[in-house]
Amino acid sequence: MNRENLSENNLILLKEKLSSGTYSQISRMLNKLHPNDIAHFIESSPPTDREFVWQILDKEIEGEVLNHLPHSLQEYFLETMEASEVVEITKTLEPDEIADIIQRLPGAVIEEVLSSMSSQNRERIEQVLSYPEDTAGGLMNTDVIAVRRSPTLDVVLRYLRMQGNFPNSTDKIFVVARNNKYKGYLNLNQLLISDPALHVEDVYKRDSEAINVNTLDNDVVRSFEKNDWISAPVVDSDNRLLGRITIDDVVNVIREDADESLRQQTGLGEDTFAKASSATYTRAVWLGLNLITAFAAAFVIDVFRETIDKVVTLAVLMPIVASMGGVAATQTLTIMVRGFALDQINKTNIRWLITRETIVGLGNGLIWALVVSVVTTLWFQDLIIAQIIAIAMVINLLVAVISGVSIPLLLRYLKLDPGIGGTVIVTTITDITGFMSFLGLASIYLR
Repeated sequence: MNRENLSENNLILLKEKLSSGTYSQISRMLNKLHPNDIAHFIESSPPTDREFVWQILDKEIEGEVLNHLPHSLQEYFLETMEASEVVEITKTLEPDEIADIIQRLPGAVIEEVLSSMSSQNRERIEQVLSYPEDTAGGLMNTDVIAVRRSPTLDVVLRYLRMQGNFPNSTDKIFVVARNNKYKGYLNLNQLLISDPALHVEDVYKRDSEAINVNTLDNDVVRSFEKNDWISAPVVDSDNRLLGRITIDDVVNVIREDADESLRQQTGLGEDTFAKASSATYTRAVWLGLNLITAFAAAFVIDVFRETIDKVVTLAVLMPIVASMGGVAATQTLTIMVRGFALDQINKTNIRWLITRETIVGLGNGLIWALVVSVVTTLWFQDLIIAQIIAIAMVINLLVAVISGVSIPLLLRYLKLDPGIGGTVIVTTITDITGFMSFLGLASIYLR
């Protein structure tokens, strides 16, 4: 069946049909779409609409749609399915995709699903399931085409014709020796343009860059990026060919990591269209933590209550120092989290980063201290307060960038994710430092 793309107009039309109750039209429109677009439509819909859309899907595309959904929604739909139904809707998927989906099921149900499969499929999926999900073994597909070095290219071509269909994203044929030891690969274009009388031995590319089965998924992504691979072989510690990873697997890892990073920046793991009760609980935890830090900052202000009572101008200006520090710290924190995610930060460059951020903080502190002091002088006609806020600005922006570097390093050392809660910690530091420096200096100068 030819699949249509989900344009913005189609999305709006589907939403309108869904709200108006013209279900037959929705079914026809929906089932013409690509499974990835259907998954996007489900993910972009409130919970009640998701249920309905899932019910009207054609059975033959349910597995593909499920494969494109985020893990949380996979679990949501899988929890109502029988083992036989899971087997039925996933039968057209690749072994690595099936393994990824059934890992969302309880252990007992996984065993039931596996026992319902053919012995060949069960063996393939069990092999993938035997490795952690975030490794090359958990990503790989065991459906590979491999040949020995001795046959002629004509024999290989006839063998490929007998196969009927190639596995998806096949751009090369792997070459193995006895005991399935990986030796290299033969590009399909090379196979097609070479003399059929030549042997595989004569034209295949010897390769030592196969991916070890225990390689972490982020390292797999970097290898694909560096080498511009469409597919890559996966081998064990004895260099035996176990399977392959394809570019679509890598794209899924990138998408999941990007989604997780965005969630972690706010400490939230909730679905965009999560139920109000669930969203309330998730956010309440972080709002509660923020409230504690807000009380800490308020306590610092209270210490200088007498100074503020004497000079009301301080109450007007003090949020400026804290706000600028918070933004500066968050900027540095974002750079650090991004560097960790891309594996760019290590022991060899930490000192350089700290030095660079210190210079940046000092530079910005001086620039904005001058600006704020000029504005304060023109606004309140008070040179002393202008000097106080200028010094406090330099101090807070310097502390901001240093905390923006040090807090994620500390969290990483403690084996905590620097993206979760990092913003709350650094903004608390800059709030307290900003209030302390500004009001502390004021209490000294304005006695």
